[in-house]
Amino acid sequence: MIVQSAPGGNADAPHFVIAMHQHTAFAGSLAANFGNDEFAGLEPAEPMQFIVDHHDQGWADLDGQAPQNPDTGLPYNLTATPLPQIVTTSAGSPAFNETHHPFSGIISSMHTYGLYRGRYGLSDKIFLDVIPDELRPEVDAMLGNEESRQRRLKEQLAADDPDHATDEYLFHAYKQLQFFDTIALYFHLAPEGERGTSEFPNVPRAVGDDVTISVVERPGGEYGLDPYPFGEDGLELATEGRYLAPQPSGTDLGAVLAATPVATQTVRLVRM
Repeated sequence: MIVQSAPGGNADAPHFVIAMHQHTAFAGSLAANFGNDEFAGLEPAEPMQFIVDHHDQGWADLDGQAPQNPDTGLPYNLTATPLPQIVTTSAGSPAFNETHHPFSGIISSMHTYGLYRGRYGLSDKIFLDVIPDELRPEVDAMLGNEESRQRRLKEQLAADDPDHATDEYLFHAYKQLQFFDTIALYFHLAPEGERGTSEFPNVPRAVGDDVTISVVERPGGEYGLDPYPFGEDGLELATEGRYLAPQPSGTDLGAVLAATPVATQTVRLVRM
């Protein structure tokens, strides 16, 4: 679950609450429009689109429960979720995605593994460093299982599609997913008017050719990107979520959210 900060940091105001399937749907809309004369699109298209659309599938059950953060009266925001609950979500996404296609399963497993390991060196935030000692055996076993999953699925993929089974190509696809995920988080964690300027490094234009994409927020929900990686200039995309004010302690937030109308936030992406 992602709980967007309220405008002005007003803790008592309604917050835009985004379930992970809504976050991944927005990331998927970015992926579906990615690619132009400068940036190579998704390949293999369908399995790659599927993993972007479902890269956080392991959160589905937890999001349905929407456990309440006693400090805010709202659901736990993504990074504030208690660590034991986060760990339980980690293997769920690769297990789900590998049933669709070996390529989807490999990239999903890399996404899970990378979140604990500093995104394979792309990030200086190493989640494994904050895992308490009592959870390390469980986390280490999970990461070992993901390494085994990747080896097994790579063998399957190499038999049918060797061009997309190389480590170089898989890392290229992994970096595409990281861009869709992190730029989606840029839009989802902060409200319009408070997102500012940001940079997204290691975005592949082609295999072995990465660039840094700069994003600049403009008035009216418009965002300039340089270089621009999408096929359509003036691309309009929407995120679904629900506005929820802090609730009294003990409230069944899953039920409250289920009864709350779906709202949308829209962004427009343009060339700088």
